[in-house]
Amino acid sequence: MRPEEAGALASALGRRVVSSARLAGGFSHETSLLTLEGGGHVVARLGGPDPAVEAAVMALGGRHAPVPEVIAVLPATEHTRPAMVLAHVAGTPLSHVLDEGGAGMAALGTEVGRVIAAIGAARLDRPGFFADAQLAVTAMPPWSAQLPEFAEACMAKTAGERLDKATRLSWADLCAAHAPALTRVDRQARLVHSDVNPKNILVSRAGDGWRVDVVLDWEFSFSGCPYGDAANMARFGADYPPDFLAAFLRAFGETAPDGDWLHLGRVLDMFALSDLVTRPPENPVADQAAAVIRRWVADGVPR
Repeated sequence: MRPEEAGALASALGRRVVSSARLAGGFSHETSLLTLEGGGHVVARLGGPDPAVEAAVMALGGRHAPVPEVIAVLPATEHTRPAMVLAHVAGTPLSHVLDEGGAGMAALGTEVGRVIAAIGAARLDRPGFFADAQLAVTAMPPWSAQLPEFAEACMAKTAGERLDKATRLSWADLCAAHAPALTRVDRQARLVHSDVNPKNILVSRAGDGWRVDVVLDWEFSFSGCPYGDAANMARFGADYPPDFLAAFLRAFGETAPDGDWLHLGRVLDMFALSDLVTRPPENPVADQAAAVIRRWVADGVPR
């Protein structure tokens, strides 16, 4: 964090920032835990897309799922990045809990699945990406029409060291072959978090079960089909305790009217997989995505 940014945050909060500690954050922003003069902590996110839009999305999502309180939104200036200040929420990253495993994984999966499904209860006027803090949605071609061209463009940018040419061509063909399935969900206009993964969910024990304390990082949210959120969580599901993933999918699926909702979600996830592998070398998530692509090229998109 730059000194000018610490000063701008202190001015917005009315309290001096005593110290800051960098936290694990998203791909496009820097996240820090700030200790304030007189005690107390807040979380500051700097950079990335317009935080005013994300704050508006969180206000909508917060009607259906737990989100952190937005304390302040600061626009970019000549010397500072755009910033959002959030209340600090206690809780353990779901990623840590899944790494440890143990008892109660099915109950945890059920609770997380219920909360993620609830996000999709928020309805919007039409599908697309948010253009402003009023959550106006930009008109765009349907997902089914976008996927083939998007996948082909991403494969053209993907390093040969990550995916060989034959695999890149086969993946583009696979995306084109499955794109027509999305005509069934092209017109859905519900809130999609679009980055549902264990590092973006904080949980804690609640009696004999679990509670989702907060869902973080709404910067990539859009209006569309929420099946993609479940597929996002399942993308690297082989790394999770089996009881957790099975219970998560079962709980999420209770709200899905389509019998093959998970397959449709995986086809939607082909957008994210195509994009992830374009990231720079030695990015572990990009390498995981490449492994999924190779598997789907060999075995087909899972149903």
